[in-house]
Amino acid sequence: MEIKTLEKLTENPTLNWGLNGYTTEKILSVSFVEYAGSFEFVLKEKSLSYTKIWETSSDDIDDLNAIIEKGHSFGAFENGELMGWIIGEHRTWNNSFYIENILISEKVRRQGAGAQLIKKAVREARNTDSRIIELETQNTNYPAIQFYRRMGFSITGLNTRLYENPEETAVFMTLDL
Repeated sequence: MEIKTLEKLTENPTLNWGLNGYTTEKILSVSFVEYAGSFEFVLKEKSLSYTKIWETSSDDIDDLNAIIEKGHSFGAFENGELMGWIIGEHRTWNNSFYIENILISEKVRRQGAGAQLIKKAVREARNTDSRIIELETQNTNYPAIQFYRRMGFSITGLNTRLYENPEETAVFMTLDL
């Protein structure tokens, strides 16, 4: 697997990447309580089968290309074929590096491509003198949360209203540099 700077996507490689989404038997259950001027979130692991599938449309590719053009995105290539990506950008307003999207072909998942892409993003973030790396995933994407934790990220925020689906809570994760 070779990690290289990602150039403009001229087609949608995800059409051949298999399942775009995730299946899990465990999620993070999010509850919150407000009392006496205090507000408290509680996260608990919960056994629950959950599947989420999405398609990457041509509009999505256009949106990703707008970020790729900034020069902080990388692809995982096997025999010259794009098999995964990490789409990132340096945000000067708060001196952070934001991972907008990470996606790996089903053919090469759990073979180290995701870890290699995260490590490359860490190096890029350090090159931009970013103070942190940020990303967002869903509480239902337990495998991703565990992967990001293994890579050194910690949960730093929640948004219970970001998604239309009330079962999903946005989980914001951060890696200090």
